[in-house]
Amino acid sequence: MSRFSNLGHRLYQGEVSFDFVGRRKLWYSISGVIVLVAAIGLAMGLHLGIEFKGGSVYTVTKPGLTVSQAQDTANGVVSSHPLVQSSDNGKIRIQVSTDETKSSDQIRSELSQKLSVPLDTVEAQVIGPSWGKQISQKALTGLIIFMVLVTVYLAIAFEWRMAVAALVALIHDLLITIGVYALVGFEVTPGTVIGFLTILGYSLYDTVVVFDTVKENTRGITKQNKLTYSEAANAGLNQTLVRSLNTTVVALLPVAALLFIGGGILGAGTLNDISLALFIGLAAGAYSSICVATPLLAQLKEEQPDLKALRKKVLQHRAAAAAKAEAGEGAPTDEEAAGEDQPAGMVGQRGRSAGTAKGRPSGKR
Repeated sequence: MSRFSNLGHRLYQGEVSFDFVGRRKLWYSISGVIVLVAAIGLAMGLHLGIEFKGGSVYTVTKPGLTVSQAQDTANGVVSSHPLVQSSDNGKIRIQVSTDETKSSDQIRSELSQKLSVPLDTVEAQVIGPSWGKQISQKALTGLIIFMVLVTVYLAIAFEWRMAVAALVALIHDLLITIGVYALVGFEVTPGTVIGFLTILGYSLYDTVVVFDTVKENTRGITKQNKLTYSEAANAGLNQTLVRSLNTTVVALLPVAALLFIGGGILGAGTLNDISLALFIGLAAGAYSSICVATPLLAQLKEEQPDLKALRKKVLQHRAAAAAKAEAGEGAPTDEEAAGEDQPAGMVGQRGRSAGTAKGRPSGKR
């Protein structure tokens, strides 16, 4: 742990740096492949819960009844491939789609007989497809409102390019999470929708933290000739890297417990609805804030005329310094380097070396 903390300190000081922004084509390619696979899964269709497509739900109370036993019984009663799950309170939940020809009372009676339980221990709930349509529309409306508010906030608090980059990252996370749901065949319920909206908040939090540091690092950047905008943005990303990873890991631990222990080992299937969305979304959000949002922001910003001119000036300065070094004139002294302007928000090894050099004893008495 101390080594990880030391790495975070060195990243913040600029002593160590990973070039995330410079490798944006690699990250774009990885994201493209993941999104493509997710899109294929989505094209295969989502396994919508009964709340969205309608049907009937039968809850059976019988001590010792297992999911496999209830599944065999339900398969003999209905012909529309019923879904059997264990609920959080130990009851068995049997879902039957609207394609079933038998009436609700008939199914309830046959389940009671074949499971050898009283009729009043088999609860029935019928949900029409119109109610599911309303739920879908409300979920879509909530998602659109969230996206609009996020875009407006980021455009006001930062600028429109940051809003665009954050919005792309949010859509990226949402597509991946929905695609994974389609691929693994998990049921989409209202709890899943809540999970989708929750992960967007986590993803946005990570992105805003990084963007705030990037904004500080690039303030007044055109007044110097040491760093391009992409390099300053990458420095800000490295300064917040360990914080982003720590936040994600801490958030993933309880979600993993819900998914793998609660849903997998204990068999509480209803926990899977929200926990899988949170687990995939949190991981995708951490990745997108580092490898998608910030590189995309740097790419958009580098299209500005003043930052294009800055890149040209920085490259010319480096070429001149390299030519001077090859000619044997030596590199600029610390005092010369300290005389050049630095971006107001930049912190790290570059900014400190010049400042400490001025006050350092020359070694001569």
